Amino acid sequence: MGRPPRSVEERFWEKVGPHDDPNVCWLWTASVRPQGKGYGQFWDGVKMVYAHRFSYEMHYHVTIPEGMTIDHVKARGCTSTLCVNPYHLEVVAQKVNVLRGGGPTSLNAKIILCPKEHPYSEENTYVTPDGRRDCHACKRERYYAKKEAMV
Repeated sequence: MGRPPRSVEERFWEKVGPHDDPNVCWLWTASVRPQGKGYGQFWDGVKMVYAHRFSYEMHYHVTIPEGMTIDHVKARGCTSTLCVNPYHLEVVAQKVNVLRGGGPTSLNAKIILCPKEHPYSEENTYVTPDGRRDCHACKRERYYAKKEAMV
């Protein structure tokens, strides 16, 4: 006779490194999704799922709403995409997740002044056809400088 089948929770936790301290990352030690930028993956009995999403849903007994993502919150001490510590995870909109990150979009969003130090405020900012932010004040200055040069 074989051993009794393990629950999905038991199978999950045996793939997680030390997970007794809620203040540190609990690292996934099993399969990593190659196209998933370093996120762990787990067979939940039906399909492959991201390990951090599975951990969040299992811990909080919720379903992550459609269109929402899980953020590994650096402010809570999270340092790894392999972290499955539910205390380090938060459900957020994709835009929030991107802006909290360290990628080019996030870094650019943190710039609040144009190169000539005009504010990137709602009324002073527009998006160029190629997707860049530009400053209305600078655009006016360029327009008048060009106009004066023609005189």
